[in-house]
Amino acid sequence: MLKSTIDPACTGLFSTLFLDYIQHKKELKHFYQEFPELGHFKKAIAEKAFDQEKRNTLVRVLKEQYTGFDSSRVSSNIDKLKQPNTFTVTTGHQLNLMTGPSFFIYKIVSTLLLAKKLQETYPDCHFVPVYWMASEDHDFEEINHFHFDGKEYRWDSDQKGPVGDFVLDKSVKQLMQEWDFLPDFFREAYTHSKCLKEAVRKYVHHLFADQGLVILDANDKALKKSFLPIIKDDLYSQKANELVKQRNEALQAAGYPTQIFPREINFFYMEPGRRERLIHQQGLFRTHDGKDEWTEKEMESLLEEYPEKFSPNVVMRPLYQEVVLPNLAYLGGPAEIAYWFQLKGVFDHYKVDFPFLLPRNFALIVPRVIQRKIKKLGFKPEELFLSVDKLRVDYVYEHSEEDLKLLQEKEQLKSLFLSLEEKAGGLDSTLIYAVKAALNRTDKIINQLGVKFRKAAERKQEDAVRQIFEIKEGLFPNGTLQERKVNFLEFYLKDKSFIDGLYKTFDPLDFNFIILQEDGSEERAKEDF
Repeated sequence: MLKSTIDPACTGLFSTLFLDYIQHKKELKHFYQEFPELGHFKKAIAEKAFDQEKRNTLVRVLKEQYTGFDSSRVSSNIDKLKQPNTFTVTTGHQLNLMTGPSFFIYKIVSTLLLAKKLQETYPDCHFVPVYWMASEDHDFEEINHFHFDGKEYRWDSDQKGPVGDFVLDKSVKQLMQEWDFLPDFFREAYTHSKCLKEAVRKYVHHLFADQGLVILDANDKALKKSFLPIIKDDLYSQKANELVKQRNEALQAAGYPTQIFPREINFFYMEPGRRERLIHQQGLFRTHDGKDEWTEKEMESLLEEYPEKFSPNVVMRPLYQEVVLPNLAYLGGPAEIAYWFQLKGVFDHYKVDFPFLLPRNFALIVPRVIQRKIKKLGFKPEELFLSVDKLRVDYVYEHSEEDLKLLQEKEQLKSLFLSLEEKAGGLDSTLIYAVKAALNRTDKIINQLGVKFRKAAERKQEDAVRQIFEIKEGLFPNGTLQERKVNFLEFYLKDKSFIDGLYKTFDPLDFNFIILQEDGSEERAKEDF
């Protein structure tokens, strides 16, 4: 694959906060621990302390979850987690149908490559890549579909509660028969699994086990017990609510919008088929739907006996992750990285190490048929991110044989009206305003004529204009960035080495936007297609 890189700021796709972070702007420094440069990891490694009992619990849980799975490399990584010189680098994501958008794959590849880079730089330690499954999430509508070959494929279900526990019933098996383009590993995962989280583990394991990726389902009683002191503190003191609000105010004062908002209690009550927000009113704990109610004493007993019933929300999930993993870095998308800045005060309060934050790699895959059109029209990589209207108009102006902007005529009019101004000034100075008004009206008429001329030129260049629309729709389906819409099967089914190609072109410490061409070459291009 040929590779071009461009500054993310050129794409117009990212928030100011995110761009300022990857450009290492000093005004953001107090919102995170340390900027993710390779040399900065040395200090973090030296200072990282992780309780041995937590390591033992983590290894025990992982071995239970990997019962029946075969991979010497994954097993070796799990065993290494017992050692005090072993650390994790982590990414997390929802349990999207068939992986959902292709950036899911990019997240994991970036995480694997960071672990490899750290291993090469600090050979006396071990670095384990981890995929944190969001099995407790309950927003099924966000994950129950994927887009492939211009069509949306969907699984409809009336099941409720944490999606990881959704049963893969007859409806799923029927879809596996209908979707005949799916690779066998997807069919195997969804047809021979009891629930969604089992299927996701199977297909992610199939794709990445050879790289040693460890998959963790943190919806586990033993892991939740490690987090119990913080769960209790949030329920009874509700400190995180105040701390995140303070951080939000600081970000807003610095000119950055915030995107997550805390609640007084940042946990859900969870059981089969339910995940309900907890509230505290008049000395009682209640579920938001009103079905359950506990006194403060009853809640203490419930916490001790069933910690697994308490599920962290978006404020507490990152903290939970860092409590149960010996983690050094988290890799996520721009929105994820941005909301972690809102949580630094919570980490400081609970004395939990704040990880390095790294954006995953961003990629745009240019199919061969689109490459040919881009080359024919002469577009540069950064121009692909311009709006279709700007591309179209600029192209027509540049390639027309006529002066569509009527610059010569405008200069002639300007000279004419300057002459008229001089005459008017000699007769009556108030006439100058009338001349200027006439010039403005004439200028508008000329501009309107210019638009008509340009549209006429577009009709003469309709083939090129049509190709511009095809390029934009092919790379930005429905106006959305390709990686956020198109499933990776779009590329994988044409080239089974697609993911291997990403290992060769991605760099987790290079925050540029990557444009990759489908041409089968390992050559790298810095500027042009």
